[in-house]
Amino acid sequence: MSGHSKWASIKHSKGKADKQRSKVFSKLSKEISVAAKLGDKDPAMNPRLRSAIQAAKSANMPKDNIERAIAKSSANTETNYENLRYEGFGPDKIAVIVEALTDNKNRTASNVRSIFVKSGGNLGTQGSASHNFNQLGIIKIDKKEISDEQIFELAIESGADECISNDEFHEIQCPMSEIYNVKKKLEKTIANFISTEIEWVPLNSVDVEKDKVEAAIDFLETLEDDDDVQSVYSNINFKNS
Repeated sequence: MSGHSKWASIKHSKGKADKQRSKVFSKLSKEISVAAKLGDKDPAMNPRLRSAIQAAKSANMPKDNIERAIAKSSANTETNYENLRYEGFGPDKIAVIVEALTDNKNRTASNVRSIFVKSGGNLGTQGSASHNFNQLGIIKIDKKEISDEQIFELAIESGADECISNDEFHEIQCPMSEIYNVKKKLEKTIANFISTEIEWVPLNSVDVEKDKVEAAIDFLETLEDDDDVQSVYSNINFKNS
C-alpha cells in the first residue's frame, strides 16, 4: 500500500507543477465530455461527471474550460469514445494497468505497446497483471480540509475500509460499489474533494533498486503522457527511493 500512496503523492505534486498543463486539461476535458454525453449534464444527477469536474477543479482548470467541455458533449455526437484497459509488465517486472479513453483503439494499442517494448517490458493479455491488484473506491481530500485525526474518525463513520494520510492529501479507500454512498456521508462535513475514482490498488509491491527507480518512473510517465491514456497503475515499491 505504501508504494501506491507514494506514487499517488508524486503524481499529485507533479500535476500542480506540470509544464504540460494543456495536456492535463485535455485529458480532463475529454473525461468531462464523455461523462456528460453518457449521462445527465447536471453534475448533481451524474456521479461520473461530478467526479470529473472535481478533478478538473483540483487541477485548477478554469470554469470556462469545464463549461466548454460539457457543451462539447452535445456538439460532438459523431465521435464515440471507448474505455479500454491494457495490462503488462514494465522494467524490473513491475505490473502495470493502463486505462484509456479513445476514439481509435488501434492507434492507442499501438502506442501503448510501443512504450512497453521500449522500456524493456511487454504488453500482456487482459488479466495478466490485474490479478496483482484490487479495484477499490478511492476518495482524495486535500490536507487543508481536515486534520488526520478528524478524517480517520469520519472515514470510519462513513463506512470506509481504510484512511491513509500523506504530506499532500488524505486517501479514503472503500469497496468500489460503495464509493458514492461513502462520498455522500463525507459531503456532510467536507465541501471540497480532489477526486473520487475507482482505482487499481496493488496487493503486493515489487521492489525497485534506487538506481533503477528513475527509469521506472520515466516509463510510467511516458504512458501517462499519451493523449489517449487516462490513468496508469503500478505495483512498484518506492521504499528504497
